Amino acid sequence: MEAAAADTVVSGWGMVSVGAVATLVAPLAHALQSRTAWVMAWLGTACVAMLILVGASYRKASRTDRSAIGGAGRKFVLAVLPAMVVGLAMSGALLWRGGIDLLPGIWLCMYGVAVMAGGAFSVRAVPVMGAAFLLLGGIALVAPVSVGDWLMMAGFGGLHLVFGTWVAVRHGG
Repeated sequence: MEAAAADTVVSGWGMVSVGAVATLVAPLAHALQSRTAWVMAWLGTACVAMLILVGASYRKASRTDRSAIGGAGRKFVLAVLPAMVVGLAMSGALLWRGGIDLLPGIWLCMYGVAVMAGGAFSVRAVPVMGAAFLLLGGIALVAPVSVGDWLMMAGFGGLHLVFGTWVAVRHGG
């Protein structure tokens, strides 16, 4: 883990791109009248974000002659995957049972858990970002429903922009 912490295949510029996308989507999602359309907008954004992060991390690994699917990259994915799967399952259960208002908090918290777990195989900024997501998620779980999109914009947008820039500048893109 010490060697992984010295370097990372996580792409800071990929995180910045994800932050930009989330920052654009949040006000659009907030304006949607249909809760189904709202869920679809955020799930679509999550899919786009995954594609951006995987592609950018693969490019970063290729530039540095590292394997994105071996070593630290593989460990990162294996650490992140359980929390992401649980988050997806919880989302389905909440949608099924009418708990849609809890989704912003659940999504922020589960993403935070995933990032903290994966961050054990990355630079220090990554698990710190995960902790910040957990904090925002906790706030979202008790905050009025009307601020959910803004908290998700602060997390998926702002935290990715800030920590992504930090990783890009300090850890090679």
